[in-house]
Amino acid sequence: MTFAVAVAVTLAIALGTYLMRAAPALLLADRELPSVAERALRNVGPAVLAALVVVSIAATGDGEGTGIEVAEVAAVAAAGVVAWWRRNLIWSLVAGMAALWITLAFV
Repeated sequence: MTFAVAVAVTLAIALGTYLMRAAPALLLADRELPSVAERALRNVGPAVLAALVVVSIAATGDGEGTGIEVAEVAAVAAAGVVAWWRRNLIWSLVAGMAALWITLAFV
């Protein structure tokens, strides 16, 4: 494969990916979403963050033990408490990251 063909294929794939992601936003820009869809979309951010946290805590690089460290447990606990208390995704993220960084600095 020549360089020109590789660039053309990359640009075609990039354009296709962009159009697939932009099409729903462009086609639905002037319409109201049903209330069921709006309620469901509110939960996408927290669900994605929860999935990332669970995967990062459960994954191990060496296959030995759980791979869970004290800093990670502290971060999840702090984020969970703030999420329960404030009901705000951003504050939960800030609290979890702060707890992680502080714990890593002292452990």
